Amino acid sequence: MMHCQCLNEFGGAVVGEERADMSVSGTEVLLRVTANGVCHTDLHIREGNYNLGHGKKLSFAERGMKLPLVMGHEPAGVVVAAGPDAGELDKSKNYVVFPWQGCMECHQCKDGRENYCAAPRYTGLQVDGGYADHLKIPHPRYLFDMGDMEPAIAAPLACSGLTTYSALKKVEETLKKAPVVIIGVGGLGLMCVGLVKAMGGLPPVVVDIDPEKRAAAITAGASAAIDGLAEDAVAQVQAAVGGSALAVIDLVGAESTASLAFDVVGKGGKMVIVGLFGGAAPWPLPLIPVKALTIMGSYAGSLSEFAELMKLARKGLVPALPTKTYPLDSANDILNQLEGGKVVGRAVLTP
Repeated sequence: MMHCQCLNEFGGAVVGEERADMSVSGTEVLLRVTANGVCHTDLHIREGNYNLGHGKKLSFAERGMKLPLVMGHEPAGVVVAAGPDAGELDKSKNYVVFPWQGCMECHQCKDGRENYCAAPRYTGLQVDGGYADHLKIPHPRYLFDMGDMEPAIAAPLACSGLTTYSALKKVEETLKKAPVVIIGVGGLGLMCVGLVKAMGGLPPVVVDIDPEKRAAAITAGASAAIDGLAEDAVAQVQAAVGGSALAVIDLVGAESTASLAFDVVGKGGKMVIVGLFGGAAPWPLPLIPVKALTIMGSYAGSLSEFAELMKLARKGLVPALPTKTYPLDSANDILNQLEGGKVVGRAVLTP
């Protein structure tokens, strides 16, 4: 029997369940899960919505997300079975799974952007994910050899690593000119700090309201760490950058952080919003053309970007996040800790 942690009701707890063993056909691959990161997006899935501001919410149920669901979109595992069309796979290796799988029929998928698919089949969001001891994926093209990395270190690359790498790629031309500003230094933020270095950028300036997370960011290589609640936070950030920022990456996505990002970035600069905390846009509309800003959203990353990231990781150029492992059955407790801001770095479930 397969053991998993399943969400049966939005707003409820994930609960342990036993299910019949899975079979594979065609190009499908069955993995024994060795690690699965716990991501902040899992909190939104558990709650069942995003906060859109002005009293509005985006309901996952109304958008077609069906329960029961095994969450978990940062899985790593070992191949235990493969369908007849999957080809030869090395069953001695640990693989990281690219979870942002699309329909393979729309224009986005055909252009290699499955992460932007309008009818996605994302692991742990639309189809069962890695909060389990076994996981089935549709094709071996989504498997990436992790080399000598430990599964608990490699698994978060599927989301926290890829999401921040894709965001940084959108401002890559600025990274060597001026420090990029990173708002929010949870798991994604610490990964982002390390990736800036791996991509040859100047040490970034980070913003967070938690002093423990600011300290972790300095240890990870940030040049300055500023309290976002300080009255002069904008001035402090710009002083650390050496002027108005060329690029800001908001990994929180709250009204307050979006407002700070807007005030910090200079004329002709770029804001990349990654976080999904929620709210509505707080910017004065006339100032967008006056400042000639580019405001971009960035969601996960593409299959080709993940290949680039894993190449860097296998070379040892991606610093490991502070990581702590927990038993699979503690999934709900870890989600509660994450919700309370008690997780520094990444929490990883291990069956």
